[in-house]
Amino acid sequence: MRIEYDRDTCIGMFQCVAEWDGFEKDETAGKAVLVDGEEAEADTFVRKIPDDAGLDAKFAARACPVEAITVYDDDGEQLIP
Repeated sequence: MRIEYDRDTCIGMFQCVAEWDGFEKDETAGKAVLVDGEEAEADTFVRKIPDDAGLDAKFAARACPVEAITVYDDDGEQLIP
């Protein structure tokens, strides 16, 4: 699985941080940070989800109030949101 995070859409509620340690707070910017995320395009970050973190990553995506986080399976099919 992989996760995609749109930092521009993020409004800094940090619910993703509470659900998965793959996200951290950047209180200076008022946005979350996808740990080890690679910038795929302007303000969009992606990373592979570790096998043991799939459930937590999905919870982080579901908890985002503005749907800034998307989870894809290994075939590229969108799982969440």
